[in-house]
Amino acid sequence: MTEQDRPSSVSHGRPGSGIYPSNPLGEKHEGIPTGRDVEWEPLVDFRRLDVSENTIHGAISWVHGDEVIHSFGGNVLVYGRSMMKPLLMKIFTDVLDDVLTDEQKAIACSSHNGDTEHVATAQSILTESEWGLMQCPLDVPLVQFGRQVRRPRRWFHTCSGEHAALLRALRLKGINRAGYTLPTSSWFQDFIDLLNSMLHPDWKPLRIAKDGCGLPTVSNTVDELATLFSALVRTKDDDWIWDAMCKHPDLIGGFNRLDSTIIKAGEGRVLAKEGADGLLGIAIEHDDWPKGLGIVIKIAHGWNSQATWYVARAVLGVLGIQLRNPYPLHRQKAFIVPGIVPEMYLKQLESVVTWDEWDPDQDRFQILENQDNLARNPHGNEGRM
Repeated sequence: MTEQDRPSSVSHGRPGSGIYPSNPLGEKHEGIPTGRDVEWEPLVDFRRLDVSENTIHGAISWVHGDEVIHSFGGNVLVYGRSMMKPLLMKIFTDVLDDVLTDEQKAIACSSHNGDTEHVATAQSILTESEWGLMQCPLDVPLVQFGRQVRRPRRWFHTCSGEHAALLRALRLKGINRAGYTLPTSSWFQDFIDLLNSMLHPDWKPLRIAKDGCGLPTVSNTVDELATLFSALVRTKDDDWIWDAMCKHPDLIGGFNRLDSTIIKAGEGRVLAKEGADGLLGIAIEHDDWPKGLGIVIKIAHGWNSQATWYVARAVLGVLGIQLRNPYPLHRQKAFIVPGIVPEMYLKQLESVVTWDEWDPDQDRFQILENQDNLARNPHGNEGRM
């Protein structure tokens, strides 16, 4: 079959036709598994009166130093997306150290909601005359209250702090800022070199794609991502990344965001960063894991803050870190799959409940002493004379 004969919604010869997929079923590429090839494992299921109605699949990896101590759901290949921001900013920590405030350093590592404080902090990194250099997409705040209506602006974009800090750093380094979002810009090779040093000198990304904000994002396995978050613990005193994020957790995500909540719960010993699509990275300083513990959760179907929150609460709970429960489910209860933690923590996992007193038990009509009686006689006393 010739290229011209292959099916495509883009007519042969039209601009871009050569880069579109040629098969709607997808093509195989060596070393790159698709979601169909991965044996995802259930992480949490939502049950209505004991019957599972919704099961969330995914993968999770625990890494101590450079040793994978637990992997569940397969060593899936994914893009690190915004979860990589604390690592990306490491290549600029020296040049930005004395010129940014702690708040500006925190917003540089953030995927913020676009609140007023987020926008103001991001804008303060650049002079107003430099604002036009920003290339992140137009967007509206992730969270809007009441009847607020916001016209799309680049500063509302969740990655605007990262873009602003990147532009500031490039100016200080004397690097041309034209085309700063392209992988051909010199900063990107510095980032690859950093990942090489934390993973393996021979490591190379199988794919480099354009992230939602326009910057390049590289492919890593879940185990590799957990290894990188373990490295965040060991390098916490080498630069300002850890300190800035822990001092200003509400600038990292914002209102009701999982990473901000985890950082607060960790009280200076835990770093967390969300990433699209369905990623959460946690770096934990823990006495039982002196080389640094990195944990990465990947939700198979993409971002699900509630499910990820339940999994994170369980993972942190077995390590002695208390994370509050998310908002209650609607007439359901969440139940954790044991495989999300290493075997040594199974006993502790049984004590991390997924409901609280304020979470009403609404998945039943009434408390019945014998549920089987209702199943056998669903009409109760109806029909009796």
